[in-house]
Amino acid sequence: MSRQNDTAFRVMVRMQVEQGKEEDFERVWQEVGDSVARNPKNLGQWLSRSLTEDGIYYLISDWSDEPSFREFEKSDAHRGHREKLDPYRSGRSMVPMQLVAQRAGGDTGVDHG
Repeated sequence: MSRQNDTAFRVMVRMQVEQGKEEDFERVWQEVGDSVARNPKNLGQWLSRSLTEDGIYYLISDWSDEPSFREFEKSDAHRGHREKLDPYRSGRSMVPMQLVAQRAGGDTGVDHG
């Protein structure tokens, strides 16, 4: 694993999206996500919808380091993103974390036949 990934700063946001607004929320998130992805310090992001809780979404966003994320978080661009997404959300919470280990999935090269 590269040193960049060893020290990546991850943010997980849990969002409650108002009933009936899920499709519009996902569309707007795609637009916002494209903008965030252009930030050179953003390493990737994932939006997932819960299969067990109606209207619950999770956003995972990886950054090169915490100061880069915090700089983005205070930016006009991020404020604009929140303004676009807030009409669809009735609640959200954020959990910042440090990535400490990672294992690749998929084919291990072991023959199970």
